[in-house]
Amino acid sequence: MKYRLVYVAPVVGGMATMATEMAFSRAVGNVYGTSNLVWAAVIGAVMLYLAIGYVLGGLWADRSPRRETLAAALAWAGLAVGLAPMPTRIILRAAADAFVGFDLAAMFGTGVAVVVLFAVPMTLLGCIPTLAVRVGMRAADRAGESAGYVYALSTLGGLIGTFGAALVTIPAFGSTLTFELVAWTLLLTGMAGMGWHRAIRALWMAALLLVPLARPGGVIKPPPPGATLLYERESAYNLVQVVELPDGTRELLLNEGQGVHSVYHPDRLATPGTWDYFLAAPYFNAPVYGPERVERLALIGLAAGTIARQYTAVYGPIPIDGIEIDPVIVEVGRRYFGMTMPNLNVTVEDGRYALGMLDGDYTVIGVDAYRVPYVPWHLTTREFFALARDHLSEGGALAINVGRIPGDRRLVEAITATLLTVFPTVHTIDVPDSMNTILIATVGQTAPENLAANLASLPGDVHPLLRDVLGRTLDDLVPTVASDVVFTDDRAPVETMIHAMLVGFLSAPR
Repeated sequence: MKYRLVYVAPVVGGMATMATEMAFSRAVGNVYGTSNLVWAAVIGAVMLYLAIGYVLGGLWADRSPRRETLAAALAWAGLAVGLAPMPTRIILRAAADAFVGFDLAAMFGTGVAVVVLFAVPMTLLGCIPTLAVRVGMRAADRAGESAGYVYALSTLGGLIGTFGAALVTIPAFGSTLTFELVAWTLLLTGMAGMGWHRAIRALWMAALLLVPLARPGGVIKPPPPGATLLYERESAYNLVQVVELPDGTRELLLNEGQGVHSVYHPDRLATPGTWDYFLAAPYFNAPVYGPERVERLALIGLAAGTIARQYTAVYGPIPIDGIEIDPVIVEVGRRYFGMTMPNLNVTVEDGRYALGMLDGDYTVIGVDAYRVPYVPWHLTTREFFALARDHLSEGGALAINVGRIPGDRRLVEAITATLLTVFPTVHTIDVPDSMNTILIATVGQTAPENLAANLASLPGDVHPLLRDVLGRTLDDLVPTVASDVVFTDDRAPVETMIHAMLVGFLSAPR
């Protein structure tokens, strides 16, 4: 009985450490994204705080090698974790405002503030294993055995915390309630280990009541000015928001909300964004190329179904395979964006893996999964484009939405160079009033002049959106330029390139 806490504490502490890290990364990802740089910053900070905690825990254990000390460390760590969400939310809202205002100094400052904020809970959690080793040490000649059990139990708890937070609590309840559940677990375990003396119990019960009071109220991130927030939820991958504009247009916003990932209006198909241009992909083929030749579509980055809805309206109920990694976005698409087309087959999976599992050839494969700074590198490589080529029919086309920065086209040019290692021709379309370029790679040799000829030969009863889009595409074509950078599965420095682009853009004088 005396040593039971020694075995429980490492499990609870390991679980709390990893669950807190996962919830912390989710909260930070709502603003700063989930790039390797962000993950490295989060993991690096956590490792630093744990290292400090190991040292302080050892010193603390030598001064007070008692069960009550270990229990107190658990309780104090629980209180620190429980009180963290409120200031974190405040600081991250300031970071989101800085992102909107392109204030690099404020973005960096708020990011550092959030990382520092977690110094206290993570350092206290780092104290728990070394305290448990010392408290559980029955004899000097059994120190190795004691340490082995403690760190094995701590690692087991870490596995529970990692998968429990990533797969259960964050998708189901969000990061804030995950913090709260971790805090309650630590506090209750610590209280039980301290003994039930009336004064101590009253003290920690008061601390337990403080945790719900630290839960931030209201929405996680306010909607843009003039918009109404219809939906908000943290998924395993994103902060998902649906907003409605005064004219009835609905927009899908993710994370910091700088990009609009889908739009919907019940009375309009045309959009002011990038989605329309995907309709033009096959019309670079030699004339006469008509709508009847568009037979099958695959979309990687389905989002809430804007492109799928347009293709269905223009080409009829052709088979569409839509791939979207986030099931919450799929749910939102069906509920708020009219994504109920019976010809749309939705696969919730990673885009590259799911494409490899699909059978048959497609007239068009659309990739709308890039959004600076969130560009999945494994969807940018020569090997991925070869996989897409293998799933295209004769005369097929691959259309990709690529982000750019004013005056900096290096990502567009690198993707172009990579595409040209697989496809013979790439066409480049700069979307007006945006920082987006549509790249269209064709299976055969094609030319811009074909697009003009196919536009002229469209039948009179064609959907007006298609005629409008082909005309706009002709107007917005720019010369295709490739760099000497080719992304491969072995080496794809996409994030390094994007970070350099963003720093250059944000630090430029305005």
